[in-house]
Parts: sequence; structure tokens; C-alpha cells
Amino acid sequence: MYALTVSAEFAAAHRLRGYAGECENLHGHNWKVEASVVADSLDDVGFVVDFKDFKKWLNDVLEGLDHRFLNEVEPFTDENPSSENIARFIFHELRKSLALYVEKSGGKEIAVRKVTVWETERAAASYYEGE
Repeated sequence: MYALTVSAEFAAAHRLRGYAGECENLHGHNWKVEASVVADSLDDVGFVVDFKDFKKWLNDVLEGLDHRFLNEVEPFTDENPSSENIARFIFHELRKSLALYVEKSGGKEIAVRKVTVWETERAAASYYEGE
């Protein structure tokens, strides 16, 4: 099994609805995102996927979050933009990009493994499915 990980950053504001504390107030973070994909095999070049492509997929997702008030971005208009929910959102958006890639590349077995969202240097939440 091979794993590939890329990271990127975005800046955004949010507020946590229903939270009894300071985070209920509008505040912002410089978020760091780490995303990993896995595959059982490599392509003819020796890649799981080209880092360039993987970084583009992640940056395309983060572009929709960067310098935004996350509470006004779907799906966070209805659910809290917590680090956990942001990680899940990014995971599922990356899965869509990966599905298009797999379709174009002849069905190679590759999957999003995990997305970790850091809201500070010392606090992160991850989302993954299965083990």
C-alpha cells in the first residue's frame, strides 16, 4: 500500500452556533489542511498520482473557503463549521475530484485516506472512513 500526502493553507472566519464559549463569537484562523490518498499500486511512471494534480485538487477545494465567512458557505449554512465538519467536507470534495481522475485513468484503485484540518499549531481534527 502506498500513501501520498499534500498540505495547503487557507484563511477564513467562522463562528460556532450553539457553543457556550468564546468560539461562538466571530473569529478567524489560518487553517492548515493535510490530505492523504492511498493506492495498492503505482502507475507506469511510479506514482500513486502526480503531486501536481493532487495539490491542484486540494487547492481547488480550499479556494471556495479561503477568505470567506464559513457560516455563509454550503454546507456550513446549516451545520457548524467546526474543524471536524470542515475536514469531512474537504474529504468528500477531494473524493469527487479523485473519482474523475480514476475514471479518466482507466479505473486505477486509489482512494482518499484522511483529511486533517489544523486550526492552530496545536489543535487539529481529522476525518477518514474505515481503516
